[in-house]
Amino acid sequence: MPLVPPSAPRQRLALHWQILIGMAAGLVVGLLVNAFQGPLADLAASSALAASVMDFLAKANQFVGDLFLRGLRFIAVPIVLFSLVVGSSSLNDLKKLSRIGGRTIIIYLLTTSLAITVGLVLANITRPGTWLSPELRDHLATAAADTVSDKLQAAAAPDVWATLLNMVPQNPFAALAQGNMLQVVFLALAIGAALTLVPKEKAEFVIKVADGLTDAIIKLVGAIMLTAPVAVFCLIAGVMATMGIQVLSALLVYSLTVIGGLLIMTLGVYPLLLKVFSGVGPRRFFEAILPAQLLAFSSSSSSATLPVTMECVEGRMGVGEDVTSFVIPLGATINMDGTALYQGVAALFIAQLYGIPLDLGAQLTIVLTATLASVGTAGVPGVGLIMLVIVLQAVGIGDEAMKGGIAIIFGVDRLLDMCRTTTNVTGDAMVATVIAAREGDLLTAQAVADRRAERQAVGMDENP
Repeated sequence: MPLVPPSAPRQRLALHWQILIGMAAGLVVGLLVNAFQGPLADLAASSALAASVMDFLAKANQFVGDLFLRGLRFIAVPIVLFSLVVGSSSLNDLKKLSRIGGRTIIIYLLTTSLAITVGLVLANITRPGTWLSPELRDHLATAAADTVSDKLQAAAAPDVWATLLNMVPQNPFAALAQGNMLQVVFLALAIGAALTLVPKEKAEFVIKVADGLTDAIIKLVGAIMLTAPVAVFCLIAGVMATMGIQVLSALLVYSLTVIGGLLIMTLGVYPLLLKVFSGVGPRRFFEAILPAQLLAFSSSSSSATLPVTMECVEGRMGVGEDVTSFVIPLGATINMDGTALYQGVAALFIAQLYGIPLDLGAQLTIVLTATLASVGTAGVPGVGLIMLVIVLQAVGIGDEAMKGGIAIIFGVDRLLDMCRTTTNVTGDAMVATVIAAREGDLLTAQAVADRRAERQAVGMDENP
């Protein structure tokens, strides 16, 4: 009797494909729910049981999505703190740390300014504010006027000195509790730098503890990401069920202008900078960071995506731990390329909508203000509208035009927020790769593949 060779273990579908499937399913389900809102409401009104079931499904959907995001935010602060303590203390060279920090901040500010300029150029070409009639403008502004009133009150003009001072926490434990990432980065760098001045035998114990905790939290990232496809389905379905595509069609030119600018940055500018300054090709880069991009699109939060971005950049791209743990958290706080580009397009859109001329000087003011406003802004959903208020105030847009304009674009803001967050995260990963390449701290593609194969062989790699 011939021997039958044992069958090979079934290959698990890669995580990014699982997330894509969940995203597509959520998109379809959400749009179907939005399209049949009327019949569903009638069904709920006619049957108490149907109403209870629909209410349960809606709350369960929101619960799964919120729980997933809360889990990622839960580990964001500890992974930044512990990994950055290890990375900065292992440098044993404060000059290198300051060099990495200086290069990172300069590149972040330059790419943010470039993104705003791209948005302004496109908005001057397409002139999206001229495509809406005064009647449609007034209708859209009235429909969402009450919703945006709180956001208008929450904005304040940027103060450079206050922003710099706010980097230093008055109470480090409060910074950890509140998740103030810029202050957490400062705290971790301060501890890491101080450990380089402590006798090695004393510092070694602290570094080993922080290193072990970093490994444990990375395991948590892997465990949470196993639920990502289901969570992404819930997040996308909830957004699409609420928003639909009707308001998008009314603001099609504006939305396409923003999305076109984001695509130019994501698929044009970043790959070019990568190739010139690091030699990394776009295929390798996008394959490495795709899970982070998909999660950023689903969650609209660079802060919630932070642990996954760090894992993709270090584990899949091959960037060194010290560069990853410094550049990525800093980028999630001050690098808002996608959001800044949106500010430029939105400001010109509102000005064109109400016939307010903005000359070259005013548009340069938009570049400067949006760049400064992006520094220290929380990477959470909807923050772009608050930043937009600051930009509009800087160029003298009146209260009536400001309220009406923001109310008009509010309907499509969540969709555009998903797109610009993806660009934000991509920019963070690009800068980390460039910095690592300049510091000689970037593994080759083959070295990354060999390391991942070794980890998978011993069951250490949960995210193929």
